[in-house]
Amino acid sequence: MNHSVRKFFAAAALLACLPFMPELAAAMPAASLPDFTDLVDKVGPAVVNIRTTAHVSSAGPQRALPPGTDEGDMSEFFRRFFGIPLPQAPNGQNGQNGQNTPRGGQNDGGNGGNQDGPDSDSEQNAGVGSGFIVSQDGYVMTNAHVVDDADTIYVTLTDKREFKAKLIGSDDRTDVAIVKINASNLPTVTIGDSNKVRVGEWVVAIGSPFGLDNTVTAGIVSAKGRDTGDYLPFIQTDVAVNPGNSGGPLIDMQGQVIGINSQIYSRTGGFMGISFAIPIDEAMRVAEQLKATGRVVRGRIAVAIGQVTKDVADSLGLPKAEGALVSNVESGGPADKAGVQPGDIILKFNGAPVDTDTDLPRMVGDTKPGTRTTVTVWRKGQSMDLPITVAETPSEKTAKTGDHEAPSAKPQPRNPLGVTVSEIPADQRKSLKLKGGVQVETVEGPAARVGLQKGDIILRIGDTDIGSAKDFQQAVAHLDPQKTVAVLVRRGENTQFVPMRPRVAMAQK
Repeated sequence: MNHSVRKFFAAAALLACLPFMPELAAAMPAASLPDFTDLVDKVGPAVVNIRTTAHVSSAGPQRALPPGTDEGDMSEFFRRFFGIPLPQAPNGQNGQNGQNTPRGGQNDGGNGGNQDGPDSDSEQNAGVGSGFIVSQDGYVMTNAHVVDDADTIYVTLTDKREFKAKLIGSDDRTDVAIVKINASNLPTVTIGDSNKVRVGEWVVAIGSPFGLDNTVTAGIVSAKGRDTGDYLPFIQTDVAVNPGNSGGPLIDMQGQVIGINSQIYSRTGGFMGISFAIPIDEAMRVAEQLKATGRVVRGRIAVAIGQVTKDVADSLGLPKAEGALVSNVESGGPADKAGVQPGDIILKFNGAPVDTDTDLPRMVGDTKPGTRTTVTVWRKGQSMDLPITVAETPSEKTAKTGDHEAPSAKPQPRNPLGVTVSEIPADQRKSLKLKGGVQVETVEGPAARVGLQKGDIILRIGDTDIGSAKDFQQAVAHLDPQKTVAVLVRRGENTQFVPMRPRVAMAQK
């Protein structure tokens, strides 16, 4: 058969197939893509919408957010990825008469449109998020920042039943919270194993982005163990997650929850292809403690640590860059008593290798206080094992709970910055070479969102130098909730300005 004849038969065969090409093209992609319908039918009924309200004075101007936008999400977004609070909008741009409009067309919790007098308190929508039911008797898991500062929490099921929920406990460090509704025989999710998650596998998110209930989005796992500077290593995905998705489940193809959608990376405030979820294994450990005691207990060894770079490793004779470099040891703390010194590199904790400096806080935090174990340190060209007894992290002794009736509950700061302070002892002031300042004792609300911690020293608020606790109280009493204020904070040897957005002052309960 010559070349011309072969070309003729090839052309004829191609022409014969042309009528069937559209059907083949349509069928082939459909066969290779996953079908999420059964998965959504299985998990969807256990995913809930969470709406929060707060009592605020109707006399003050309200904050501006798009309808259905979760202020908690946006505050977290600006704090975690820009280091600044949620910006304020100009007066009169918040909807009618400067008031927040109801989210997603829903009512605002039965407050009659906020028609109270100018000096009275009224219930305002504070945010909207997502959650999922973990037990038939009404325990719901969500993000801590979804219910942060809420006076009332409403949980709406897919069958449109709405319940007023009780906050069992929340943990800011992991951003996990548990709430309880008074119901029974509820649909529940199946908890998976986040350790078995594989990069590249398909995953699904269900939640209420911008107040749009039961929205389903899908994508793949982009990375595991992603450190963003927080306590937990996150699951990174390209699943579309937007404000309002926070607290909703991340689901694998077996219909099991493998994470809680918590954060996004964005330069615009909207989804840009990168989202982060809290691994469900870590979240469940926190949830069990919250359910049992309403608080989370973590271990500490009282050291400040930093990264071990290749240059540091080479200069110290360490075979490779690993471990956590000790920069400071708290006097009288567990590490000090064990003989750990500044300049040591912690290579192992309780026999497990410390690959990076971010591994150590999680390993120590997951250890029960009182546990006797060992740390392996690298010092002067050799490794040594030091016995150590893990202590309890003081700042974690009291997690936030929703039981406001408990007489022993420690009062929380209610000033616009969410901070309580104390005077700095004269000897400490002298050793730190300070002329003024006050020491932070407790943080919540705005202060917690920008990362203030117990022990920080506030030197100035705006243009006002702070020399005493009285100066602090006078300064915060005159803050404008519509304006961001720069707070000069010292932590250790570092001093920097932290922009904060004061909240509208709320009356003592």
